[in-house]
Amino acid sequence: MIFNEIVGNINKISNLEDFHMEMIYLNSEDLLKRILRVKSDHNREYGISLKKGKNLKDGDLLYNENNKLIVVKVNSEDVLIIKPSNITEMGIIAHNLGNRHLQAQFEDGKMIVQYDSLVEEKLKKDNLNYSREKIKLKKAFRHVEFGHTH
Repeated sequence: MIFNEIVGNINKISNLEDFHMEMIYLNSEDLLKRILRVKSDHNREYGISLKKGKNLKDGDLLYNENNKLIVVKVNSEDVLIIKPSNITEMGIIAHNLGNRHLQAQFEDGKMIVQYDSLVEEKLKKDNLNYSREKIKLKKAFRHVEFGHTH
């Protein structure tokens, strides 16, 4: 079976106990892809082929018929959450991490980057406030879509 559209989101269904659920687990970078071949937790293979501009997100429904749901679930990611205490610290962090070309997300005064042992060493060495956590990202890290040289 190939899914060509998102038919809803599990967050909009109030009576989930009335449904049989089949889960498709994806990593956050898979959310950026329009065409995927996936395997569900019921060991069934499916294809996903979405229109351009459509992206999956946690809880999206690919199937909702006869009290059966096929649900997209996003795996937790290993990340560093950096919590600068002021703008100067943020500048130091940005300068030190800039050449590593890590994608970053910013949320509530925190910087979130994918886990990297060298980055963690640098944060420890500089005595900066951070934590290593496994979290579900609200959006996938996007790769830089332009090149540059040094």
